[in-house]
Amino acid sequence: MFDELATQSADYQAPQITPPAFNNRHQELEDVIAAVLDIQQRNYNPIESVVAQYYGQLRLDSAQAFEIVDGRLQDMGYHAHFSVDEATNLHRIDVFRGRFSPPPRPVWPNVLLLILTILSTMSVGALLDDVPYENLFSLEVLKGWPYALSVMLILGAHELGHYFAARHHQVSVTLPYFLPFPPLLGFGFGTFGAFIQLREPMRNRKQLFDVGVAGPLSGLIFAIPILIIGIATAEVNRLPTVEECREGGTCDYLLEGNSIVYAAAKYVIHGKWLPNDFEDMTINQLSFAGWTGLFVTGLNLLPIGQLDGGHILYTLVGRTARRLYIPAMIAMVILALNNSSWFLWVMLLFFFGRVYAVPMDDITPLDSRRRALGIFALAIFFLVFTPSPFEIISLR
Repeated sequence: MFDELATQSADYQAPQITPPAFNNRHQELEDVIAAVLDIQQRNYNPIESVVAQYYGQLRLDSAQAFEIVDGRLQDMGYHAHFSVDEATNLHRIDVFRGRFSPPPRPVWPNVLLLILTILSTMSVGALLDDVPYENLFSLEVLKGWPYALSVMLILGAHELGHYFAARHHQVSVTLPYFLPFPPLLGFGFGTFGAFIQLREPMRNRKQLFDVGVAGPLSGLIFAIPILIIGIATAEVNRLPTVEECREGGTCDYLLEGNSIVYAAAKYVIHGKWLPNDFEDMTINQLSFAGWTGLFVTGLNLLPIGQLDGGHILYTLVGRTARRLYIPAMIAMVILALNNSSWFLWVMLLFFFGRVYAVPMDDITPLDSRRRALGIFALAIFFLVFTPSPFEIISLR
């Protein structure tokens, strides 16, 4: 996942304020805009951060026009946002004060969080290897290295996919911030995932798409083989029965949910749909790491707000993506009512999922190759998404 710094929300509407007197700076700016736009309406200094707004019809291809205007505005210390005005359907150019030149950030927080996340994921792996909870502060925690290494490979590949895609487009970006989450009551992933932060907005939808899609696809490159190895080395055992519970055996157990890919992989390797009424695969460190990789990928591909799926959807359909927010949230609430595992994510998406990243050139569409890849990425969402992540089965 990556956190996008946008120049404005997709919901931004220009206030209609009477402009001040025209001056030489405005004339210089209008000459720049008039070279690419047949100006039909203009507003000067409508709000403090905006120098001017221009409405009209572009004379050039939008991508070419943006590069021309951005190059000229760099010398003036301004930057521009290109969009289509919803009220008039005219091309709109907003000119903002300032350029993006973020200062460097220290690396030590990234390193510290990385170390803590390795330790917390190793704790989860050790618990999967039947290490008692009270022994996690001893060297026995090292038994969890297969899970820790696998999960960190998947998450690291995901975030570095974002990172290198951003660097390829010369976008200022931070190194990954991993989020440790120690297992509570002997359960958890050991991490809340990771994110990178872009220090400046994307120039166009192409950049936003490339950075957004690179993470999930890179993570899957490691998640799929780790999952296959884990399932192949896992045993299929009988499920506990009510009779065994009454005789002092296991009465409560946890079932991990199935995505299409996870269920299909178990069927191909073990020759049966699992779990069934009598048996299930006993999960090991690698299979749980692979399952976690699929779960994280599915979560990130949700087509909402600042998630990777939200970025991909916005680059495909533009501001129409906002209309899908409420239906998507209704679907998530229904899932949460069916499985309480989703309540935390629903709350987070409710507060942070409404705003979509808006590139500076919000007119130029994606090329056909990227559109096809975007549709493929959203199709992957349906293959790896787990509707019911965990279910506690009680035989009491």
